[in-house]
Order: sequence, then structure tokens, then C-alpha cells
Amino acid sequence: MNIVLWIVQVLLAVEFLFSGVMKFVTPVEEMTKQMSLPGWFLHFIGAAEVLGGLGLILPGLFSKKTDLTPLSAVGLVVIMIGACVITLMIGGGALVLIPLVTGVLAAFVAYGRWRVMPLRSGR
Repeated sequence: MNIVLWIVQVLLAVEFLFSGVMKFVTPVEEMTKQMSLPGWFLHFIGAAEVLGGLGLILPGLFSKKTDLTPLSAVGLVVIMIGACVITLMIGGGALVLIPLVTGVLAAFVAYGRWRVMPLRSGR
């Protein structure tokens, strides 16, 4: 189970790091063409995604503050709930499955690292 959780954590971290960085690299005008959200909010979401992606990996990698991993996963679940709502609002239809599956995987990591196989802190 630990290996499965690590695989999902790494895949989610890569996805969220990429998505978060793209929110800073892509011009705001380009991002707001698809959805009418303010640029500062998109940058805030990008920063939260980058921090959440790092929070999935770094605590376990360094065995420090390992309780941050499930908290990061819960934060990413909240972001994915918002992504599902926004996707449905802009008429995404079946595209809502992408943030939905991502959110379910983040919830799996949160539950797995809180209850099933918590990471150990090396003091």
C-alpha cells in the first residue's frame, strides 16, 4: 500500500506542479479567455497548487513534518472541488471527469496517509 500511495503522490505532485507553474507562465489575458476569473485569483490557485504538490512529496522525502502530506492532499481536494464547479459552469460536460478523478486520487492520498499508512517522522 505504501508503494501505491507513493506512486499516486508523485503523479499528483507532477500534475499540480505543472499546472501551478503554468498559471504563472501563461499570460493572464490568455487564461481569462476561457473563464472569467481575476488574474490574482488564478495566481493564488497556482501558488496553492505548487505548494500542495511540494507538500505531497517533500515531507515524506525528508522525513520532516510528515503530517503536512495529508493536509496538502486535503487542500488539493478543495481546489479540485472548485475546479469541478468551474468546469461545469463553463459547460465542460465530460471534461469534469479530469478534476473529479484528480480530486478522488488526492482524497485517496489524504485518507491513506492519515489512517492507513501514515508517514513516519525521522527525528
